[in-house]
Formats: sequence, C-alpha cells, structure tokens
Amino acid sequence: MASERVERRLTAILAADVAGYSRLTGLDEEGTHVQLQDHLRTLVDPKIAEHRGRVVKNTGDGLLADFSSVVDAVRCALDVQRGMAERNAEVPDEKRIEFRIGINVGDIIIDRGDIFGDGVNVAARLEGLAKPGGICISDDAHRQVRGKFDVTFEDAGERQLKNIARPVRVFRAALDDARPAKPNWPRHSAAPAVRRDRWGARLTAIGAAVVLIAGAGGAALYFHLGRAPIVSQMQDKLAKPSERFSIVVLPFINLSGDASQDYLADVISDELTTGFSRFRDNFVISRSTAFTYKGKPIDVRLIGKDLGVRYVLEGSVQPTGDRLRVHAQLIDTESDAHLWADQFDENRSDLLQMQDAIVTRIAHAIGIKMTAERARGHNLAQPIPVRKTLRGAAPRPLCACI
Repeated sequence: MASERVERRLTAILAADVAGYSRLTGLDEEGTHVQLQDHLRTLVDPKIAEHRGRVVKNTGDGLLADFSSVVDAVRCALDVQRGMAERNAEVPDEKRIEFRIGINVGDIIIDRGDIFGDGVNVAARLEGLAKPGGICISDDAHRQVRGKFDVTFEDAGERQLKNIARPVRVFRAALDDARPAKPNWPRHSAAPAVRRDRWGARLTAIGAAVVLIAGAGGAALYFHLGRAPIVSQMQDKLAKPSERFSIVVLPFINLSGDASQDYLADVISDELTTGFSRFRDNFVISRSTAFTYKGKPIDVRLIGKDLGVRYVLEGSVQPTGDRLRVHAQLIDTESDAHLWADQFDENRSDLLQMQDAIVTRIAHAIGIKMTAERARGHNLAQPIPVRKTLRGAAPRPLCACI
C-alpha cells in the first residue's frame, strides 16, 4: 500500500481559553455559557475573520485558530483582548470572562481541517502561561513581529513546557500600557464606531432610541400612545436606572409570503443587533443565537429567562409593490408589557430615505420621552401634569446621528 503524503504548512497558531472557566460555570453555568458564546460570535470570531485567520475548532471554553501571518495573529489577539477589556469594564471581577491567548509559529500537520504537531502544542502551553486578559508568544513568533506594534513584549525567559522536548523562550505582551482609554461618548449618541454603511448607521440610531426608551422613558411612551396606566404600576415594569441594558433582537418576520424577500427582514434584524452591540455597557445577544428562534412560537418571558435579557425587540416587514412597511415593538420580558411600538410605511425605492424617516419618527418619540424624564424628577405620581407636558413637547432630533 502506497503511503499517503502528509500535508504540512508553516503557519501561525493562536490558542485561547477562558481563565477560571470551571469557577465561572460553578457560579452560573447557563449564564456563563451564553455570555461566552456571545463574546465568541460578536467579537472573537469576527476579529479572526477580519485578520484573515481561520477558526480550526472550538474547545468548549476556548478555541484554536491559524493564520498565514504571525503579524495578523498578534494583531487579532491584541484587538480581542482590548475589546474584552472594554466589555469587562463594568463587570465585577468574579464574573468576568477573560481570555488567555498563546501564539506560536511552526510547521504543522493539516488533516481533514484540523491541525497537529509541536507548533500547536507550544501555542496551547503558551496560552496556559498567559495572565487573564494577557498574551504570550514564542521566541519564533516574537522575531517576526518585533517593532511592528505599539506594545512592548517583555522577555519572560526560557520555559520548559509540558510535553515539549526543548525549552521555549516566552514573551508577554505588556497590555496595561497599551490599553485604550474608555470612550467618552455623549449620553444620547451612538458610539463613534466605524459604520459598515449608512444603513447600519441609521439603524444604530434606532438602537440608541430603543435603549433610551427602555431605560428611562417607557412610561412616557404609554402616555404618548394613549395608554395611561397608573404611574406607580408602570414604574414597577420599567428597568431601574442602574440595571444594565440587555436585549435580544429577534428575527423580523417577512409578511409578504415571498421567501425571496426574507433578506429584507434579516438585514433589519442584523443591523439593529449590530447597532445595540456598539454601546459599551449593553449586553446584546448575538445574531446567531437570536436566529435560532426564527420561525418558532415566541414566549418572551421564557426567552428572557433562557437568554438572561430584560428586553425583546421583534417586528415584521411587509414589502408591497414599491412600498415597505416595517412594524417594530419593544417588550419587557419580566412583565410582558409592550413598552413601545410603531409602524413605518415608506417608499422602498430608496432604503436610505426610508431609514431617515424611521429615525426621525423614533427621534420624535425620544423627544417626548426626555420631557417626561425631566418631569419625573418633580412628581411622577401626578400623571396629569406629565401628560400636559407631553402634549407641549416639541420633537427633537437624536443628536448628530440623523
């Protein structure tokens, strides 16, 4: 029998795992799993793809990836750790999900999509030497990236790694000095992130509107929509100001009956999810998880419990000729209360104009909400003066996002 030729390749290997994963799952198994998957889907996986890497496999509490360039691998690792530092800024130490990352370069074996060899094993051992939130790279990798980053790599000396025949010189990235300062965004504006396009920017503004509505203005919108329940009851239904905003954007439903129009509903859902994710303090369920509910019966209370979110945003899209009708509603998963709902009926020949119309109408609702929020500081237990204030409120644009 002729021997099969083994495929080999010189590549950069990135190994990552979660520090203290067993302890985290012991505290909250389901919550830790959901948050880890969200970090992987919304930060780690996109960064690997952005830097031309490939996820070889997930390992339960981490992953293994390969890159054709060591520079790309290190750049990806730096972006991931900086991104996680921002996400963890307001998270208590005992609940933080922090990655340890190891990077090596070596000649590896490739077999049915998986990778093997000493090069892989060294990366995995380096990961174990990294501090939570840190990066360790081998001497071989360090020689390729020296002087290419604004980060100092500290020489940690030679280490005898488990099951590795030769000692490996280890370098640690000094991330503390390179970590960016916390962004100081205006209170009522979206993060100054790079927009994929104008459509995404507009939906980010809608996301900002819904965040503000849910966080402080639900009662005002009840008044605005002609539903004025007892104010003390409404206060119980709304999130407390100190509560972290958490949401899942469920897949919008295509009501046209034409499956070829599904993409319109999916685009709106995707961009709203992205818009919410750009706010540093939000907990937003990833698109991948949200789309597991597509086409299924919805129980918002159960979704809130399963995903650990306070709010659900759902809606529908109905293309009719040259018109596009979009309906959206925000629901509190704890009380099942509909905090906000609106319908947008615009000409679909220009999606950007339709988007402008949506943002403008949301901004009008925000203007009313802001007036009621100021009135709350005086005496929210008296609904009549608040309603009078609402009637006189002039719509205002949503900062400079419009």
